[in-house]
Amino acid sequence: MNLIRNLAATALAAAAVCAIALPTAAEEAYVAQVNNYVKGKVMSWAVDPAVIDAIKTQNAANASLTQSDIDALDAKWKAEVEAADKPMISATLGNALSKFLADKKMAAGGLITEVFVVDNKGLNVGQSDATSDYWQGDEAKFQKSFGAGANAVFVDEVEKDESTQTLQSQVSLTISDPASGAPIGAMTLGIDVEKL
Repeated sequence: MNLIRNLAATALAAAAVCAIALPTAAEEAYVAQVNNYVKGKVMSWAVDPAVIDAIKTQNAANASLTQSDIDALDAKWKAEVEAADKPMISATLGNALSKFLADKKMAAGGLITEVFVVDNKGLNVGQSDATSDYWQGDEAKFQKSFGAGANAVFVDEVEKDESTQTLQSQVSLTISDPASGAPIGAMTLGIDVEKL
């Protein structure tokens, strides 16, 4: 009898774990919708020369950065987020790639809440809106896109954005050099899933 109870308890525990691990139909639907949107709209401008050239230029400029250098840049950016004077953030937001990304965000009519591009170290190259940090390399959005290699797309969980009160998901994709196929950076978009 105890053996039957133990087997039943084990089966119930396994079923509970499976129930937690398996995505719901709603989660699968939004992931499919986000992937379709990325394939249909974003992939074409992710390989635009404005994006590719900006990433390649920054990769060359940042080739010799150490982790200590990256940490210092990230700390400087974070300090500027709270400061009145924002030379580093302003320079990034004012570059040609950021203007390109801001135009893409605007053209999406509210579906895209933010978009930013990072280099092969996970450092911001351009963005539609200021991010809270400069280095994305320690985050899943970079590790599961750029870190997964060419053609990787990572759709993160839906979360409520407190500032806009909307349900959003971030989708990140690896950006590869069209000539060589080698990954050179990544792009992350905030998607308002209620507008999909």
